[in-house]
Amino acid sequence: MPKTILITGTSSGYGKATAELFLEHGWNVVATMRRPDPTLFRAKPEQLKVLPLDVTREQSIADAIDSAVDAFGAIDVWVNNAGIGLASIVEATPDSTVRDVFETNTFGVVSACRAIIPQMRRQGGGVIVNVTSSVTVGVMPLVAVYAASKFAVEGFTESLSYELAEFNIRARLVEPGYAPTTRFSANGGPRMQGLIPDDYAGFAQACFSRFANYPTAFCTEAEVADAVYAAATDEGFRIRYPAGADTKLLADLRWSTSEEHYQREMHEMFGPERC
Repeated sequence: MPKTILITGTSSGYGKATAELFLEHGWNVVATMRRPDPTLFRAKPEQLKVLPLDVTREQSIADAIDSAVDAFGAIDVWVNNAGIGLASIVEATPDSTVRDVFETNTFGVVSACRAIIPQMRRQGGGVIVNVTSSVTVGVMPLVAVYAASKFAVEGFTESLSYELAEFNIRARLVEPGYAPTTRFSANGGPRMQGLIPDDYAGFAQACFSRFANYPTAFCTEAEVADAVYAAATDEGFRIRYPAGADTKLLADLRWSTSEEHYQREMHEMFGPERC
């Protein structure tokens, strides 16, 4: 009998690619998004269900769980992929914007996990995959708020993995790099308006230029989908699954040397004399 996966944020990018990969592998897929569009996917009706889900609303999460279980009997894997981006200068970022980012990226993940855990305990196990970011491996300038929202999910997930082990529920992290081909950066554009003050404009522009000319290949949607598949099917104790050459480069830079050397490298890359 095919297993069932529910994925949040499947209208484009990582989420859509992940849904397509699991469909190719014969899974039942519950593809969720704020405004459902079944035409995004080619699949047999008995294999795919497209549902509305807003991770910032607890009732929306509960309704999606009920509909998925009614359709397929269980949810074997839950992927928290929905998220919003932000690049900004901290002193110019209002609390309302900070809260918007955390509402989706952090509190939405916590709410979804809290909702699906009882269902997974009743069915004897499952896997929760939380998608974070390469910023949790190596932090860049201009993403302090976004990075904070993702670091919170990393700590939450690792602690949760120990909490749920006795119930045969595994909690995993997928850490994607930067993928210019997705809509993620474009969707975050409106939130950036007015958040780069003139005093920081030169620094910010130089940083964006360095991001665009990063010294390695960027991440692809397919690499993230592959990482989610590995996280969903791995029977071992591993928690973190980096995706993309840029994430792996950051990990090598971060963990192959001392903290002093790493920080020196980052300041040379993004310090005043470079940016």
